[in-house]
Amino acid sequence: MTPVPAPAHPDDRQARYKDAGRLVAQILLETGAVNFRPEEPYTLTAGWASPVYIDCRRLISFPRARRRIIALATDQLQRDAGFEAFDAVAGGETAGIPYGAWLADAFDLPMLYVRKKPKGFGRMAQIEGTFPEGARVLLVEDLATDGGSKLAFCTALREAGAQVSHAFVVFFYGVFPGALKTLEEADVSLHFLCTWWDVLEEAEARRAFPEAAIQGVRDFLHDPIGWSARHGGRSE
Repeated sequence: MTPVPAPAHPDDRQARYKDAGRLVAQILLETGAVNFRPEEPYTLTAGWASPVYIDCRRLISFPRARRRIIALATDQLQRDAGFEAFDAVAGGETAGIPYGAWLADAFDLPMLYVRKKPKGFGRMAQIEGTFPEGARVLLVEDLATDGGSKLAFCTALREAGAQVSHAFVVFFYGVFPGALKTLEEADVSLHFLCTWWDVLEEAEARRAFPEAAIQGVRDFLHDPIGWSARHGGRSE
């Protein structure tokens, strides 16, 4: 009889996530996707002021890097959601579309994409592609700040007849309170590879930015709402 492997110890699971986070942080830094600018804050789509900005779209131009990220994503999703958990993969307009296509190819599944706003009328007005009623669809985007846009895409897919219980992003800010709770209340599990904590740790180790910039990011991560309010952004 073939022995059944023991379940992974929680510490092993956390270590695996940590290793993936640091590797993705390394990729993001090497490809120039990370920007630290505390002296001239960015204003994120959700209204938060932030000293950091991430551009995961740059990775479309780095084939080796994106293949490694998709391999890590595939492994994590299969471990945490299941090997046969999905019937289709949907990318969110626009930055989620290439990641959705790569993951659909990796899983050998149909690919869809979800518009930010409906185009035309009818059940599928916001969805490009086709799927049967009740199909289990994985929503894919490049990143998440507070979870708002993910919820909107999930709602559009559900209204078109899909079951949506999982969403994946390469990068999750991991600092704004309530982001995961918002999705959990909608029965959506968010899967991600990397957060700003991973990037900060890797940036410090590599001395990728001046110490003043790193300290500004550290201050933001420890009090993102207060930092945002003090720099002209959203305060709640």
